[in-house]
Amino acid sequence: MMKIFRHHEGIPDDLKGSVIAIGNFDGVHLGHMGVIGEARRIAEAAGIPWGVITFEPHPRAFFQPNQPEFRITPLRAKSHAVAPLGADFLITLRFDVELAGLSAEDFVRLVLVNDLQIHHVVCGYDFVFGRGRGGDCQSLLAMGEKLGFGMTAVGVITDDNGTAYSSTRVREALSAGDLRGAASVLGRTYEIAGRVCHGEKRGRTLGFPTANIHFEDYMEPARGIYAVRAALDTIDDPVWMNGVANLGIRPMFEVADSMLEVYLFDFTGDLYDQHMRVQLIEYIRPEMKFADLEELTRAIEGDCIKAREILAQDLRRG
Repeated sequence: MMKIFRHHEGIPDDLKGSVIAIGNFDGVHLGHMGVIGEARRIAEAAGIPWGVITFEPHPRAFFQPNQPEFRITPLRAKSHAVAPLGADFLITLRFDVELAGLSAEDFVRLVLVNDLQIHHVVCGYDFVFGRGRGGDCQSLLAMGEKLGFGMTAVGVITDDNGTAYSSTRVREALSAGDLRGAASVLGRTYEIAGRVCHGEKRGRTLGFPTANIHFEDYMEPARGIYAVRAALDTIDDPVWMNGVANLGIRPMFEVADSMLEVYLFDFTGDLYDQHMRVQLIEYIRPEMKFADLEELTRAIEGDCIKAREILAQDLRRG
């Protein structure tokens, strides 16, 4: 099982001297997997542990805190995406004033060399780090030669059409409700994870009780109705349940903050305060305001039928 650390100090001795893949890795898409996979290949050839270093919050969020949320994979979702790749550990460095103020050389000396005693570091070709983005692949290579660790920069990784995999492509696809397009870049189904919170229980009165999840740490995909699969977020293997979800502000009720409301088919039970993972399989329609609750109920019934059809087809496709 992958170990997760929120600091670089005090890493167990048996994990020091490892191969490290380092980057923001927002989305952990197929391009990122190429970088992470190279770290695994080098570590397995040397017979030593390997892990991933990333940053929390994303440096862009630190330097531009008032901008709309843009992340595809906050920490919890990122750990779900990295773990299946086989990493022995994940280190999420707290990106704060202290870390942002370190020069590139100080970051390498203090974090990578003194505390982690790295054997080899792997990054993407465009990785930059340190105060004022003063470090890059060339300087990291030079510091490795000076301080005694190896360094590999992975070039651009593209799809069959020659287009580079990127977090921007994922964000654009999600904003357009193109879940298949997002999945083709991610290499897996896009999902949102969060704690099930108490809502106003309107869905229950309509016969469609929902599990409500705030997703403040995620970028907001296209608002509307989705066919989904959901599972409780536990240490056990997920047991996925089919459902339909509304993502947005519920225009019928003039709610200000967006929320993901998930109705699970054929499920009874209490989900409050539990963490849930929700895979967005396919976009069904935009949010809309109906004349009355009766019309809304008919629309939800139609959404459920459509979602069941989509999920059945998806299962056969898989």
